[in-house]
Amino acid sequence: MEIRTITANGVDFAYLEMGRGPLALCLHGFPDTAHTWRHLLPELADRGYRAVAPFMRGYAPTSVPADGAYEGGALVADACALHEALGGDGDAVLIGHDWGAFPAYGAPAFAPERWRRAVAMAVPPPAAMISSFFLYEQLKRSFYVFLFQTPLAETAASQEGFFEGLWRDWSPGYDAARDVAEVRRSLADPANLTAAIGYYRAMLGAVPPTGRYTAEQAATGGDVPILYLHGEGDGCLDPDLAVAAPAFLPPGSRMERVPGAGHFLHLERPKEVNGLILDWLRG
Repeated sequence: MEIRTITANGVDFAYLEMGRGPLALCLHGFPDTAHTWRHLLPELADRGYRAVAPFMRGYAPTSVPADGAYEGGALVADACALHEALGGDGDAVLIGHDWGAFPAYGAPAFAPERWRRAVAMAVPPPAAMISSFFLYEQLKRSFYVFLFQTPLAETAASQEGFFEGLWRDWSPGYDAARDVAEVRRSLADPANLTAAIGYYRAMLGAVPPTGRYTAEQAATGGDVPILYLHGEGDGCLDPDLAVAAPAFLPPGSRMERVPGAGHFLHLERPKEVNGLILDWLRG
């Protein structure tokens, strides 16, 4: 697929695209790229969507944002700005994995007129997991989150084997060589690597919020139904963290656990995950 570019919310976004029709915006997480949607994009296109997968802010070839903002509200603003720049309408759908799940929750709450349905994967609504996140076993899984608050983060993440280790731990048994190679290309420049780590620094407050996205940051709930998917073998976020998710999703939402899948469930079990997503979007 040809990589195209578009400017939205002051960021030059690179993106992959397939198909014509209502917008289906697919947002990746860490450590990943837009190529993570290679199984889903053609399926969405075949079902009559214009499927678009941008490289998230700071992930090359998307530009490093001049505003230095990586808080969740900035990602919500990006999703809504991309919707507008790409000519989306009220039939658009939003699909997000990992960090992409945050705007999948926030953007439909902030601008419900833009989105008909949404899908979030691998990260439950934050309010659903806060009580379990600090349990010892989960803290071990989340070591990198705390490492990324320190000045050692870039040195550690740039070492050979770091990204490979995360993918191996998070999705045991999956051959991530192609995906890690794409991540290495995307984050090869130190500025891009710092940008990707910046999401975590903003999350725990090591970098204060910019104050530009307070309304987007506060947007929760809403009425746009969300399908939440979590792999039963997720090595990043324990599937038990997702147990409370349905209570924090909008009315008409649904949660499904995917057997035989880890954190990158849409790559490990593409047929099953694509089927769940496409069935949901038909509703």
